Amino acid sequence: MQPEEIKALLQEKITGSQVEVNVDGSHVNLIVVSPAFEGLNPVKKQQLVYGALSDQIASGVIHAVNMKTYTPEQWAGLK
Repeated sequence: MQPEEIKALLQEKITGSQVEVNVDGSHVNLIVVSPAFEGLNPVKKQQLVYGALSDQIASGVIHAVNMKTYTPEQWAGLK
C-alpha cells in the first residue's frame, strides 16, 4: 500500500487529521495530528487509528503500525 493511500484513508476516517506516513514494506510509521484526539487518552487515540486501518491490517496489506498521535495543541508544543 502506498503512503498516499494510507494518508487519504486516515484523513477520510479521522476528522480534520494531518498525517505523515512512512512505509517500509508492510510496516507503517505514522504521525497523526487531529482535533478528534482532544480529551482522549493515548490508547483511545491509537484505537481510532487502528479502526481506520482495520481492513488493511486484517488482510495483511499492513502488518505492523508504529504511530505517534497528537492533538493540534500538542503538536504545536513540539515545534
